[in-house]
Amino acid sequence: MQAPAQARHATGAQLALTILAVILSGTAYVLVTLGKTGRTPPDVGAFVAIIGVAYLLAHLVVARRAPSADPALLPCAAVLAGLGYAVIYRLDPDLAAAQFGWLLLGLGLFVLTFLVVRDHRSLDAYTYTIGLAGLGLLLLPIVPGIGRTINGARLWVSLGPLSFQPAEIGKVLIVIFLASYLNAKKELLALATRRLGPFRLPEPRYLGPLVVAWAVSLAVLFLEKDLGSSLLFFGIFVIMLWVATGRATYLVLGLLLFAAGAYAGYLAFDHVQLRVDVWLNALRPDLIHDQGYGQLAQSVFALGTGGIAGTGLGQGNPGLIPFAPTDFIFSALGEELGLFGTTAVLLLFLVLIGRGFRAALAREDGFSRLLAVGLTSVLALQTFVIVGGVTRLIPLTGITLPFVSYGGSSLVANFVLLALLIQASAVGPGREPRGGRHRFAQARAAGPVEGSADTTVVNPGSEPA
Repeated sequence: MQAPAQARHATGAQLALTILAVILSGTAYVLVTLGKTGRTPPDVGAFVAIIGVAYLLAHLVVARRAPSADPALLPCAAVLAGLGYAVIYRLDPDLAAAQFGWLLLGLGLFVLTFLVVRDHRSLDAYTYTIGLAGLGLLLLPIVPGIGRTINGARLWVSLGPLSFQPAEIGKVLIVIFLASYLNAKKELLALATRRLGPFRLPEPRYLGPLVVAWAVSLAVLFLEKDLGSSLLFFGIFVIMLWVATGRATYLVLGLLLFAAGAYAGYLAFDHVQLRVDVWLNALRPDLIHDQGYGQLAQSVFALGTGGIAGTGLGQGNPGLIPFAPTDFIFSALGEELGLFGTTAVLLLFLVLIGRGFRAALAREDGFSRLLAVGLTSVLALQTFVIVGGVTRLIPLTGITLPFVSYGGSSLVANFVLLALLIQASAVGPGREPRGGRHRFAQARAAGPVEGSADTTVVNPGSEPA
């Protein structure tokens, strides 16, 4: 009886928090409109009703498919998405209309993910199919004729009237592939039989995945000219590899390989050199009004103008920041909500990320643990990279702030990611795989099948044959 009671408690908590998230989203929209026009928006009732029904449907699906899931994940994402919509509306109502459509599509795909993937562990049976699909989406922008270069990075694909960033969905597929692959190979990758200075390493042939991940990240860097995505994908792999094996050696090697790749990118591309120069010299008086340096300078000025409590929603001048709805939305939040508001936003991300890692620690099967770690790491790295960039902690890249920044591809992909993370948080002793592919996944978790490629027997302390 204890498990059903816990599930009912989690479902009730999620419902209450989701209602609160809808109220906060509607309040932010009203305050922005009041700040801009002095009048309450006439469509606020329809806005609250539409997002209320959409989030209620999402809640009901979670309650039906994953009743013991972490109750804070969906509401945190809802608050972030609602606040992001309000700030985008404050900056550009036309973009906000598009973002509202993407938000509803994202929630629709959130629900569809639960309906199609009834148990996320079934994905463990499609390791290489998912991996190839993810890699294909990651490199799709380099295909001649459909790839598009915007702001120096080749991240977009145009198919008729539709333009999107395939890497946003690709990152989710890559995480699923890595969770499955590393769960199957973690014993071999953890076995250290060679010594290199102070480090103990596995056999060179087992270091192949690290080298392949490095090569893919370099391909993204050199072919698509995007340092941010390169950092994101390689960082996710290194973190998941470390969690799978428990060996800090992979962290050190990963940092060294990333430093080498980043330095090569700095030498090869002028726009990477410009971003580093902007990072170091954005506040030089003779460079503040330069187009390349001005956006980061305006970001810092906006954060300074916000002070402790902010100017108030709709009362600042965040429109002075170039690319404010996308790359610099955190700075727009900082100007109008101040230190208190930005701290609240970061705390929401902290809850989202902390709960994701907490779910990973509570999981019993390796695939679920690695999947939760990988999906949470995506959110954590994206948040760190963009917030660190606009505050001049690190050089700026073009990664979006999850759930907050304008961008249909990012918002939709993040809701699919959230659905899988919620599923992973719900897996427990009382929910075992059932039937068909689930039995196959369970057999893989139990050990290699005789006659398969994974029949290598490894004796601790000895070198594999």
